[in-house]
Amino acid sequence: NLVGNLIDILRQAAPIMMIAIGMSLVIATGGIDLSVGSLMAVAGAVSMEFLSAAGDSFGAALAAVGLALVITGILGAVNGLLVAYVGLQPFIATLVLMLAGRGIAKVITGGQNTTASNDAFRWIANGFVIGIPVVFILAVLIVIAVGWVVRRSALGLMIEAIGINPRASRMAGIKPKGLLLTAYIMSGILAGIAGIMSVGSVMTVDISRTGYQLELDAILAVVIGGASLAGGKFSLSGAFVGALLIATLDKTCLLYTS
Repeated sequence: NLVGNLIDILRQAAPIMMIAIGMSLVIATGGIDLSVGSLMAVAGAVSMEFLSAAGDSFGAALAAVGLALVITGILGAVNGLLVAYVGLQPFIATLVLMLAGRGIAKVITGGQNTTASNDAFRWIANGFVIGIPVVFILAVLIVIAVGWVVRRSALGLMIEAIGINPRASRMAGIKPKGLLLTAYIMSGILAGIAGIMSVGSVMTVDISRTGYQLELDAILAVVIGGASLAGGKFSLSGAFVGALLIATLDKTCLLYTS
């Protein structure tokens, strides 16, 4: 397997890529999702609690991943409902879940850092394929899949349209509420994937540290990638590069301060 600082950067960048891609879609609608870091903690809490009881098997790993993504998708839908249907400002709606998310994670784990053992689940974050970290390969594949969906269909154009002018897009026949809900659900699911990647490396969820302030890294990656915080413009490839840059800077700072 390949080793060294470059491989460490690729592994560290993978969770940031996931939340940055979800953040790109949300910001393109003119909103923001401050809850992604807390959703990472929720995903880690769910998967570790499940695996600590389910044991070491491939089926248990798949079930833990599926359960974590379902729950974070539901929480993302809560954000979408508050923004699209209740009419709350995205900053306020996602700030609520940002604060409540870690409380949910504490309830799930009983307030303790939970450790589990499952080789298949650990392989997601620590495994290698042809010398490259599996976690980075998965991140690249997910970025390609999301990019293909939003750019090869009308979804990306409609998301940009409601970010530019919600009223005009509604008059053109676009239904912004459903699109907003979809964007926040996707953001929640991608945050769940990031949480699985983060806890899988050590097979322990730290409910106070997992995903802590990574929402700021996601926003920075999106802005570095050329997206507009006012909405209406986004670049998934730019967010991908932004996540790599942030991981590189973080790793460089650690090297020079150690």
